[in-house]
Amino acid sequence: MRVIEFGADVAEPIALFESVASSSVELGRGSGEVRVYCVHFDANAQIGAHPAGLCQLFLVVQGSGWAEGGDGRRVRLDAGQGVFFELGETHAKGSDTGMVAIMLQASELQPGDGRDRD
Repeated sequence: MRVIEFGADVAEPIALFESVASSSVELGRGSGEVRVYCVHFDANAQIGAHPAGLCQLFLVVQGSGWAEGGDGRRVRLDAGQGVFFELGETHAKGSDTGMVAIMLQASELQPGDGRDRD
């Protein structure tokens, strides 16, 4: 067994996509293209709009924030909620008050049967 630390104190700043006050900890990789991160957002933080390089499941575990799809519409996300972005889908995410999320990226990924919300 290995204990994995993923608190904000071990996170690395995110410098891509005109990001502001956001950081992440890579939690693992699988065979093929699979990546798992814990992403930390300070207040007034964001990861700017960019196309998804892999399919992405973004799950809020603490705090609240927002996600934005290619249509520019922002959706509020609270702890226990998440979004799925298709490969190549333009998206952004951020928080006005602070948020922690688990982000899973994979070359092939289908969202589960969680309750959809519009």
